[in-house]
Amino acid sequence: MSESTLEAPRPAADPAAPDYAPAPPVEPWTLRAFTRRHPWWSVSALLAAVSVVLVVWARTRPSFDAYGWLTWGYQTLHLTLDLGGAPSWKPLPYLATVPYALLGHYELWIWMFTAVALSLLGCIFAGRIAYRIVGPERREAGLVAAIVAGACVLGIEQYWHYILSAQSDPIIVMLVLGGIDAHLSQRPRLAFACGVLASLGRPEAWPFLGLYAIWAWRAIPAMRTFIYVGLAVVPLMWFGIPIMSGNNPLISGSIAQRSVHALKHNLIIGTLGRFTELEYLPFWLIALGAVAVAAIRRNYLMLTLSAGAALWVLVEVAFALHGWPGLSRYMFEAAAVVAVLVGVAVGWALIEIPRLRRGIPQWAGVPVAAVLVAVLVPGAIARGRDEHKDLKFERGRTHEIALLQSTINRIGGYMHVRRCGEPVTYVGYVSTLAWFTKLNVGWVGHRPQIELHRKYPIVLFTPLPRGGWYILPWRTAAKNVAICSRMKGNWFVPHTRA
Repeated sequence: MSESTLEAPRPAADPAAPDYAPAPPVEPWTLRAFTRRHPWWSVSALLAAVSVVLVVWARTRPSFDAYGWLTWGYQTLHLTLDLGGAPSWKPLPYLATVPYALLGHYELWIWMFTAVALSLLGCIFAGRIAYRIVGPERREAGLVAAIVAGACVLGIEQYWHYILSAQSDPIIVMLVLGGIDAHLSQRPRLAFACGVLASLGRPEAWPFLGLYAIWAWRAIPAMRTFIYVGLAVVPLMWFGIPIMSGNNPLISGSIAQRSVHALKHNLIIGTLGRFTELEYLPFWLIALGAVAVAAIRRNYLMLTLSAGAALWVLVEVAFALHGWPGLSRYMFEAAAVVAVLVGVAVGWALIEIPRLRRGIPQWAGVPVAAVLVAVLVPGAIARGRDEHKDLKFERGRTHEIALLQSTINRIGGYMHVRRCGEPVTYVGYVSTLAWFTKLNVGWVGHRPQIELHRKYPIVLFTPLPRGGWYILPWRTAAKNVAICSRMKGNWFVPHTRA
């Protein structure tokens, strides 16, 4: 190029031109664009709507424990909390029922909606973990793995029973899976927070919280203050609240050791048997196959998840040896992690089968994955039938609870009952009667045959075989005989007296 070649001169800047770039055009708001930008808002709204529909459709009421948690909230606001009766103390539901108690009788409904929504969120976390492990290389395989993992969580034995009766066990499953998902998403603070909340629900989570705290303390120095606060909250809530309410700090373990469901012999084998009964044999075989493949491929994430599930069960075995009941629902968390392994196994089948040999078509993994899913179907059908029977039973129980509430209203309200004597009923309705009479659960009698021979006044509530309640004021104080004798007899709905 000759030296005379000159570069083209740059155009001079227009002094009238603005010194800023024009703003991009505003995109009109659409539901699809909002969903894409804020997926968790959309998921939350969907879960809230589904939970309301499920609660209304199921027509069930909280379990024995859940009515007790609702009572804790009411009694705390009135500074009369006493944890001396069942259910055994656990801080997690207490965190919700205390503020919910400000809503009065709506506390029950808000708790049920919350419990159902959070329980269903656990299935989404299971799907996210399975999708992440399978990998983004084949999106379809990841989606299949996510669907199978979420469905297997819902297929755990009696899982729907605990969801629709507003119990905390599925919520703790959500917190465990949510903590795993948060860690995999590189959000350790959120993962640790989930661990703290899970530890407020089940003591089996304590070892995992301690291990994660050690790792985070070393790896993320900026989290240390957060870790100190979280670790302090757990003992404060578990032991501090009982002390402040005038109870033994170890009252939770004391009540658990008196459970009628505790194993009497073969504690190790019995606890392991309760764990394996949470799912059918094909479920466990597929999970073991996934662990074997993970060991061959040195997939440390899968191996860590399987080791964590095994450790959870071993902790439960240790608790059973200590005298705690070792119930199946205490091991829902381990079963949910295994459900993730099953979903990953199906996703891997879709990806890895075509790689075994050159020339195998890409769709070759589909039949294998279909077989893996198909072997789970008979168990799912049987589980669905069991859940349907349980739902019919729970609806009958709900009807009996509604009759109890109507009966109390008809005979003059809970203050009239308390004026006539200590409420007494059979064990299954003790926490419900406590909720309706605004008493601590421990202040409601649960042994009618013994209470009838005591010297203090009682009001016995007995459920009738065909519905309704028989009310018996007994040893009533002389000044209240005329008023309290009117409530004696069979009470039905509509408000008639037999």
